Amino acid sequence: MQNRHMTLADCLTSELREPAGAMVDQAGRAGLDLLLGEIAQTVNRISSLVSRGALGGQGTRHQPLDVAAHDMFASMCEQSALVAAFASTRMEAATPVDSACGKYLVAFEPLDSAAQAGLNVTTGTIFSVLRQHGRQTAGDAAFLRTGREQIAAGYAIYGPSTMLVLTAGSGAHGFTLDRETSTFMLTHPSIRLPEKAAGFSINSARERLWEPPVLRFVRECRAGSTGERKQDFSTRWTGSTVADVHRLMMLGGVYLQPRERRQPARPGRLRMLHEANPLAFLVEQAGGMASTGRARLLDLEPQTVHERVPVILGSPCEVERLERYHREYESGADAPFISPLFNERSLFRPEARA
Repeated sequence: MQNRHMTLADCLTSELREPAGAMVDQAGRAGLDLLLGEIAQTVNRISSLVSRGALGGQGTRHQPLDVAAHDMFASMCEQSALVAAFASTRMEAATPVDSACGKYLVAFEPLDSAAQAGLNVTTGTIFSVLRQHGRQTAGDAAFLRTGREQIAAGYAIYGPSTMLVLTAGSGAHGFTLDRETSTFMLTHPSIRLPEKAAGFSINSARERLWEPPVLRFVRECRAGSTGERKQDFSTRWTGSTVADVHRLMMLGGVYLQPRERRQPARPGRLRMLHEANPLAFLVEQAGGMASTGRARLLDLEPQTVHERVPVILGSPCEVERLERYHREYESGADAPFISPLFNERSLFRPEARA
């Protein structure tokens, strides 16, 4: 992956010759390059649709962008000889494909933060690929496996240029779409997150719902060089998961969609299979960490196709710090002091109102 002018097809041919690790042997990745090529072609089509914005449409019907993107991705899966079943965020259940030689399961978010695309804000597509086990009907149960079993994952980001960032288990690599030739070219080989970074992404509008370990982390970052961390941090939040995670992949830092209090039935906002697992796989392949704050994301066993999880992605030092804060809080070593009489500004702190 050293030649910055290699095409996606050439890179996949080279990468898929390398050892895949303990989870999948070489035979288990047969045809994977063709499937990822089909996904790249679909990304190209979605990119063209998104770039037209309000001018876009499907034939004589003017569809919402997320519906059109879903239809394109679903159509690719249905027509592929390599897909046994697919699961979309827009479908209640997984859909088996009538293919005699389907080897792979594909889960995808066709257009992340679709409302943002309507406002001409950067958005993207996320996907995950699993190996189909046996010849049983590939329904929901076939997808209920840990993220460690993914054999490929990636996202496309639709911005000033379209990029496809993916992994097949041998590092994370970024490809930029050459619109003149409709070809993805390697522009960011072997992406690595900086071990230390000074930025974080979190939705501050939901601060009242954060758990104390997350509040502690964010407040220390906000205090900057005058606080405990002794350094200044920047914060960015676009509301587009792909855009915020892409910034993380390029610059490092930490991205948080944490568990929120008062919503025990919905512990997180990102879907494990369609969003959290593929992004976690990419971040780990780039040298980062992916956690819920309490456990490694890729070790979780999903119970339903649309299960949601809290997500913390980023540079190892920051994710490890957040995991430590969660442990200290749960052990009682860092229980918040919430006396309304003596704690500084305690009446205004979220934990004082819980």
